[in-house]
Amino acid sequence: MNPLLLKKQLQDFFIEDIGSGDLSASLFEESGEVTATIIAKDKGVFAGGQILTAGYELIDSMVQTNVYVKDGEKVEAGTILAEITGKRQSVLSGERVLLNLLQRLSGIATVTAQAVANTNGITRICDTRKTTPGLRMLEKYAVRCGGGFNHRFGLYDTVMLKENHLAGFPSIKEAVKTARQKFGHTVKIEVETETEQQVIEAVSAGADIIMFDNCTPEEIKQRLIQVPPGIITEASGGITLEMINAYSETGVHYISLGYLTHSYKSLDISMNVKGVVKHVYS
Repeated sequence: MNPLLLKKQLQDFFIEDIGSGDLSASLFEESGEVTATIIAKDKGVFAGGQILTAGYELIDSMVQTNVYVKDGEKVEAGTILAEITGKRQSVLSGERVLLNLLQRLSGIATVTAQAVANTNGITRICDTRKTTPGLRMLEKYAVRCGGGFNHRFGLYDTVMLKENHLAGFPSIKEAVKTARQKFGHTVKIEVETETEQQVIEAVSAGADIIMFDNCTPEEIKQRLIQVPPGIITEASGGITLEMINAYSETGVHYISLGYLTHSYKSLDISMNVKGVVKHVYS
C-alpha cells in the first residue's frame, strides 16, 4: 500500500466528513482524554490496521493507536481489534470514516478468504477492476489480506484485449502484434477468448495470458490442451463461490472474481468509548 496515497485519501475522506469542524465533538473539553475499544461483532478476516494508525495520526498526532490484530488474521465476534487513547474530540471525529474503511476492507478480506478456501490450493484467486472509484488501492490490498492476488491495477499496466478491442482488428494475431510493437516486451498482453478457435489464435499470436471468459469448467479443460505451459491462463465471468472448486480443478492458473470488491458484505465492527466526560457547556 502506498503510504503517500493513503495519507492523501484519508485527508480527503476526513475533509468530506468533518468539513469545517465536528459540531458534536466540540461539546466536550479538549482536555478530556478517553480510551476507545474497537471490537469485531462478526466472525471474519481483519484488514486495515495501518489505515487506523495513519488516520488518527492525521486527526491528532497525540492520539495513541494500538492495533492488536494483524491484517489477514481471522477474528471471532467479540475480538478486541484495537484501542485508541487520546482527546475525546479527536477520537470521535475520526471514528466513522475509519470504521467505514475497516468494515469494508475486512468484508473484502473475508469473502476472499472464503473463495481461496474453495480452491485446490494451486489455482489462485484474483480480483478485477470492478472496484469502488477512489478506493481501488485499499480494496485490492484487502484482497491480498484475504489470501488472494491482484489482477491489473488499471488500464495503464497491462494490455487486455477484450471483445470490444478485438472488434477493431482483422484478427487476434494483428491485435497482439500491434500491441507488442507499440509497448515492447515488458508489458504483458492478455487476450479474452470465448471459443476454442480464439484460444488457438491467441496462442499462435504470442499472448502472455489467455482468459477463458464465460466458459464452463468442461470447456476450459478441453481448451487448456491447446495452451502451452509458458502461457498463463485465467477463468472469469459469472463464477460464484460454489463454482470455484469445479473451476480450480480444470488446472487454470487464476480465477478472477468481480464480486470480491463489488458484492461483499461489510464486517460489523464497532467502537466503544470510555473515559471521564467533561462538557464545555453544562
